[in-house]
Amino acid sequence: MTTSRPQALEGDVPDIDGPVARTASGAVRGLREQGLSVFRGIPFAAPPVGPDRFQAPRPARPWDGIREAYAFGPPPPQEAGLLGRTAQVPFAAGDEWLTVNVWTPDPDPSAARPVLVWIHGGAYKLGHGGQPGYDAQHLARAGDAVVVTLNYRLGMEGFALWTGAPANRGLLDQVAALEWVQENIAGFGGDPARVTVFGESAGAGSIAALLAMPRARGLFRRAIAQSVPGTFFSAELAADIAGDLAAEAGRTPTAADLSEVDPQQLTQAGQTLGAKMPAYTARWGQAAPTAVPFSPVVDGDVLPTTPWEALAAGAARDIDLLVGHNRDEFRLFLLMAGLPGRITDERAAQTLRLYAPGGEAGATAYRSAFPGAGPEGLFERVQTDWLFVIPSLRLAEAQLAGGGRAHVYELTWPAPDGTGTLGACHALDIPLLFGTYGADLGPLLFPGGKPTPEAERLTAFLQHAWPAFARTGDPGWPAYDTDSRPVQILDAEPHVGPYPEEGSRRIWEGYAFGALPLL
Repeated sequence: MTTSRPQALEGDVPDIDGPVARTASGAVRGLREQGLSVFRGIPFAAPPVGPDRFQAPRPARPWDGIREAYAFGPPPPQEAGLLGRTAQVPFAAGDEWLTVNVWTPDPDPSAARPVLVWIHGGAYKLGHGGQPGYDAQHLARAGDAVVVTLNYRLGMEGFALWTGAPANRGLLDQVAALEWVQENIAGFGGDPARVTVFGESAGAGSIAALLAMPRARGLFRRAIAQSVPGTFFSAELAADIAGDLAAEAGRTPTAADLSEVDPQQLTQAGQTLGAKMPAYTARWGQAAPTAVPFSPVVDGDVLPTTPWEALAAGAARDIDLLVGHNRDEFRLFLLMAGLPGRITDERAAQTLRLYAPGGEAGATAYRSAFPGAGPEGLFERVQTDWLFVIPSLRLAEAQLAGGGRAHVYELTWPAPDGTGTLGACHALDIPLLFGTYGADLGPLLFPGGKPTPEAERLTAFLQHAWPAFARTGDPGWPAYDTDSRPVQILDAEPHVGPYPEEGSRRIWEGYAFGALPLL
């Protein structure tokens, strides 16, 4: 079986005698690109369609001969891409949604390089492993590491809770991809004993879930979670949302009924409900204004409990953890929703009461802690904290409570967007880490898609620290503790300092994250 050849990268001529690696399903031929061997679109599981739709992933089908691994596999069904992010690269057609891509300095089985496995974000409803922003060539080359990206089922296919289907199918896909890595990565020059999962936003939430999942134990040695979202659904909330999702498609929330519906039609149903969600606050509480009807479900089986509870009980004490967040996460969403300059005192007050710990008491604490913020600043700050900052910090604290070790960072360097409005916003760490300033959201963050000298220095820092952590468990700064609270500050001049005592951290003191309930 073969796939179509992608457009050649600038400066590369596809080589029909390119590198060959062997997997349990068959041999694959990649391309040699700028000193790396690159393999795209390798199936790690069978297409989840037909009788396999809405079920746990099945083993990949074997093939004879050598399969061309030149093109990214097709993205799984999903909503329209953010700023066109799903339509910027050539990829194969078809239903082989579950594929991996590998960048390696040398597919020599004796090389035993550390392995970094990227789990992309996108609100559990967008994205794929072949996005230009996740081009891993710079990271693999700078870190002398094997880098893997992957696809997993999203939205209705991967995360909606249907009767007759396992919960968290997208997470089960990630487990299957990690099993593929354990079985096959040595043939690409990687060391299966030194596998690090890393991901951002929904990818970091997925990693937090994997740390808590019995099915994922033994599949990775280290984990890097960038901007962990605090949204995990209770089974009751997920079932109620699933009923409305199915109703948008004119169906009942059962795998048998929904399997008759075209995946793209289901995608549209999810998008329609998402737009309505802010009006559902009285029913779905804090989940409603996110306008995202998908999250990992604490179902008691695939995901027995929340990551914070699991880590505090020692579930990941043997896994090295690196976790962090960006200072101004929610500013990106504020801009993309067209809200700058439109947040009233009333709307800010409502948002503070919904998200600040303690309701009105928490709202008062925010106004006191940030006296010059104004309604827009408070609206952004409390959602930054609730959605990303405090969940990330709590994950590190839970790891320590369970007897494990964690390193913590905060990105405070502001995006040079030309307006100064984005600050150290959500997703800024992605182009900095991958060195892909002109891809996906990069042009929004970097005018013309060009890095500043400060950005290049931060990229060099991250492309050293992440592979170093994957190699040894030490990113280059002290492990976190709850007394001195050492944190790596990622700014124009990276430095280690204590996590700030003032502001948000004090307001959230003692707050425990749980699965979001049905009201």
